[in-house]
Amino acid sequence: MQEIARLASIYGGVILTGPPGTSKSFFAHSAAQALTGGDKKRCAFVQFHASYQYEDFMLGLSPNQGGFGFKKGPFLRLADAADKDRGNTYALVIDELSRADVGRVFGEALTYVERSKRELPFTIANGEEIRVPSNLVILATMNPFDRGVDEVDAAFERRFAKVSMDPDKAVLLEMLDDNGMEEKLKAGVVRWFGRINGHARKNPAAAVGHAYFSTATDEASLWDIWEYQLKYLVQRAFRRDENTRADLETAWAHVFSVPEPVAAQTGQP
Repeated sequence: MQEIARLASIYGGVILTGPPGTSKSFFAHSAAQALTGGDKKRCAFVQFHASYQYEDFMLGLSPNQGGFGFKKGPFLRLADAADKDRGNTYALVIDELSRADVGRVFGEALTYVERSKRELPFTIANGEEIRVPSNLVILATMNPFDRGVDEVDAAFERRFAKVSMDPDKAVLLEMLDDNGMEEKLKAGVVRWFGRINGHARKNPAAAVGHAYFSTATDEASLWDIWEYQLKYLVQRAFRRDENTRADLETAWAHVFSVPEPVAAQTGQP
C-alpha cells in the first residue's frame, strides 16, 4: 500500500495487473482508503465492462422534468470535488480496466490524466472547460490476459505506473497459517499451488492466485473451493490438454491423502 501511494504521488495513477485471485482489488481499495483517510466522500469506485461508455464515466444525457439534461459520471463528479478541496487527496478506483474501450470511456480526459498535463484546461462533450486536478489519483486493476490489454497498455504505458501482482506462495502460506490449517494439509495445498502455477509460464490461463484460498481452513473448505471454483479454472485452462488436466486433478486429490512413512508400511525400523 505504501508503494502504491508513493507511485500515485509521482504518476497520478497506478495500474495493478495480474491474474484473478492475486489481491489486486483488495490493495487498490485499501490504498484508496489510506490515501483519503477513509473519507467516503473522497473516494469513488467503478467497474468497467464491455458496454461501459463515456456517458457512464464522464458525461451523458439523462431524463429530467424538462426533458433531458447532462448528468456527470463518477470521473467528473470526483474531479469537481477534488478541484474544490485542494488540500486533500481524492481517489478513483477502477476495477477491470481492460474490460472496456478505455479510449472511448475516458474521451478527452485520456490525455489530461497524465501527471504532466494535469491542470491544463480542455473541453468536454457539453462544451464545458474543465481541468483534471493534481490531487485526484486513479487506482486501477486489470487482468493482463484480457482481450483489451493491448489497448490499455497503449493508452496508459507512459501515463500511469504499472505494478505486477502475481500468485505468491509466501502470501498463501501466511493466509493458511492465519486460518489455522494443519501442517500436512497446508503442505499439500502449497505443492499443488506451485504445480499449477508452474504450468502458467506457458499457459497464462492456468494461473491461480493465492486469494482463492482465503477461506480455506480444512479439508471440507478446500473441497468447496475445488468443486465450485478451481475445478472449472483447470478445465478451462487445459480443455485442449487432457493429460495435464487429469494430472492436476489427480494431484489435487493427493493433497488429502498423506502416505505413511516407508518404515510404517514395511514394518521395518
